[in-house]
Amino acid sequence: MKDESRLSRWEAGTQVPLLVLSVGFGLAYATPVVAPDADPWVHTVCGLVEWTVWAAFAVDYLMRLALSPTRLRFVREHPLDLLAVALPLVQPLRLLRLVATMLLIGRRARRAPQVTLTTYVAGSVVGLLMFGSLAVLQVERDAPGGNIKTLGDAVWWSFTTMTTVGYGDHAPTTGLGRLLAVGLMLSGIALLGVVTANIAAWFISRFERDDEEERRQRELLEALTVEVRELRAEVGRLAESTMGVPPQPAARAAGSEGARGPAAEAPSAPAS
Repeated sequence: MKDESRLSRWEAGTQVPLLVLSVGFGLAYATPVVAPDADPWVHTVCGLVEWTVWAAFAVDYLMRLALSPTRLRFVREHPLDLLAVALPLVQPLRLLRLVATMLLIGRRARRAPQVTLTTYVAGSVVGLLMFGSLAVLQVERDAPGGNIKTLGDAVWWSFTTMTTVGYGDHAPTTGLGRLLAVGLMLSGIALLGVVTANIAAWFISRFERDDEEERRQRELLEALTVEVRELRAEVGRLAESTMGVPPQPAARAAGSEGARGPAAEAPSAPAS
């Protein structure tokens, strides 16, 4: 229990710093691709930033592994985290660093309690569109016979690929570019499925709320109808009981004296 609380505190404390570092990674990756003619020191700095961000996520993984009460179970439950940490060590390729860092960023962002599903999906779409465009531009720009030469062409290709439209006016020609295309297609289909399911769930919940409100109103009207019927029946019983009550004794006595008054005065008259 103590180890679990330490793990939770570590994850909560590193959430924001790692997301900030991920923004720095995006800038460091995009700068050499957008400005390939920049000074060599710019490329060097960007490479150092990329490796620093990856190292921060690697340290985060190792710390979470050390703080986990069952380390073997932690490894089994987080295979993508382990793959993302180990992948750049296999081959020092920038695209592998890109894929690994995106996996780590996505895993941490999805576990963040303040990140809702809509925000996560929207961020994933924008991230895939941006990094897919940069990656394919980096691979295809200098390829012989390639037709993706500018950032605008790369963004257009990424958008049509993610939405599975595929006009065919721009397409990768290298093996690595086609591999990126496959990953972008699968990711786009998955994200579109999540978006469609999210929209469908929103409509269903809205209809369910409307049905629930209508049901409550119907139950309220039925209860009011029953109450009105009971009130009518009570008023009818009160009216019947009021009309059938005999007069009070005092009223009967007063009525008898009034009736005997003229008759009692007649005998007292003097006889002629």
